[in-house]
Amino acid sequence: MNQRVLIYAFLSRVFSDVLDKQAVFELSQNSGLLDLIGVESSEWFKFGDLEKIEEELNIDFSSMFLLHTQPIESFVLDSKQEALVGLQNPVMAFYFQNGFEINMNQTEIISPDHLGIEFGFMQSVVFRDEVEAQKGFLREHLLKWVVPYLLGMKSMATTPFYRELFDFTIEFLLSDYEQLQNK
Repeated sequence: MNQRVLIYAFLSRVFSDVLDKQAVFELSQNSGLLDLIGVESSEWFKFGDLEKIEEELNIDFSSMFLLHTQPIESFVLDSKQEALVGLQNPVMAFYFQNGFEINMNQTEIISPDHLGIEFGFMQSVVFRDEVEAQKGFLREHLLKWVVPYLLGMKSMATTPFYRELFDFTIEFLLSDYEQLQNK
């Protein structure tokens, strides 16, 4: 399977909710992915107590994404911090134009422009090899807000995993867009 599909699926998962015991265990077993994210994260998972890591990750996630600022495009880009609904939301309109259906009743996420859902959309269009949709969504949405958002959030991260994940995500998005420009 396409590595990009797997990376977008992973990013969708880690930005959507706290990591449960199973997710932390699976991550600890994936040294290749941890090495990609960063040396400090890899060492932390390799030598740390998984129960303590799970607790610290969940505290970090909750503090950053639930208590401070949710990873929602319209919250970040609009000073009113309002989540637009339906096709009023430019992200939802982009999904609709590209055949991506989302049932917000099946998720605890409150907005279609939540980072986890946006990465899920990218996973879908990469899987379907829809290059123009990938380029357009990166250009019109993800690159406009995710890079500055994660740069700002990095100073709030207390775990090596989230600090390095933010850097990894930024580098991945920029590199992915650059590669797509050559297609």
